[in-house]
Amino acid sequence: MRENPTIFAVGKFLQKIEDHFIHEFNSMLVLSALANKSAGAGYFLTVSRPNTMTLPPVTEHACRYGEHSTFYLACGPADGPLVVFVHGWPELSISWRHQLPVMGALGFRAVAPDMRGYGASSVYQKHEDYAQQHIVGDMIGLLEHLEAESAVWIGHDWGSPVVWNLASHHPERCVAAASLCVPYRTLERGLDACIPLINRELYPHDEYPLGQWEYQAFYEESFDTATACFDADPYATIRALFRSGKPKPPSKAHITAVVRKDGGWFGGAAIAPDMSRDDKVLSETDLTAYGDALQRNGFFGPCSYYMNHAANADYSANAIDGGVLEMPILFLAASYDYTCECLESDLAKPMSDFCKNLTTITVDSGHWMAQEKPVEVNAALIRWLTRHVTQYWPFK
Repeated sequence: MRENPTIFAVGKFLQKIEDHFIHEFNSMLVLSALANKSAGAGYFLTVSRPNTMTLPPVTEHACRYGEHSTFYLACGPADGPLVVFVHGWPELSISWRHQLPVMGALGFRAVAPDMRGYGASSVYQKHEDYAQQHIVGDMIGLLEHLEAESAVWIGHDWGSPVVWNLASHHPERCVAAASLCVPYRTLERGLDACIPLINRELYPHDEYPLGQWEYQAFYEESFDTATACFDADPYATIRALFRSGKPKPPSKAHITAVVRKDGGWFGGAAIAPDMSRDDKVLSETDLTAYGDALQRNGFFGPCSYYMNHAANADYSANAIDGGVLEMPILFLAASYDYTCECLESDLAKPMSDFCKNLTTITVDSGHWMAQEKPVEVNAALIRWLTRHVTQYWPFK
């Protein structure tokens, strides 16, 4: 069979990326997220690379559709193929600060919104306003604002269910989809979908009925207690939560499994412990940006994402084609993410039956993968795009 010249050219370009761009380009990235002087305007991200090429700027934008407004960061040519990065709990658009300039430099239009309840986007005062159906609607509104028919969608944490729902309810809007840490056919279907997939050798049913997901039930049972602890000091909360990954003893339960037993996060404390910042994940500037936004808006919105499992399950049940995804799918599993634990449990197994073009890669990282291991994440994304989404590549 004669080799397709387009695929051959993409393959040669991929080799150049792997040999030169990924390691050299990423290693010299200098990124800084600076808090905006205006409390309501979010933050500004500046990017530079010393000595050689200048990266495209990351710019701030906002759009409004109906009663909802979305703040977003963008990088790359306005007419480039659109890639949208969707953050999770309790993050911001700057969670993708290591990915935006890389994708923009490759010719993509890379966009990362503040999700509803976060940063400079709309904040709502009812739990039900944070159901997945509404959040997917926000992303469709963003797509229309950007005058794009479709995009590659990339999510993490609670951003992953949003991406999975976009792919399964609006496949015409989804060229391809990628998720960090959270596999398909799990959380987007509600908490009950995760329970049968728990590793019961580690989490016996009589001791941990919800396994590592016990913390999610704590929000439903004691929402005010959970959020009061976080709101008491958002900066300490971020320092305590945003930790790099490391191996743990195989028989040790994860901290999320004991939140209900302890009567709250951090052993039931009224305030997060005063821990040093983990510079493998956050700079001091990053910490300030997260803390400022959460101090301004509070944790009600972010934690309300956990309060809609039943509504989310009903929404998921209406997925097109029974939830089978035909587009290219990338799943990045984290070796040291013990909440979304996919290596010893069955958590990632259902997606293999529902994703017809699935690529799975394991990254030696904790939960905050895009921030802890940006080189590895960027390399995986670029490699997948060149090999499985070739028609969408900016350079023909």
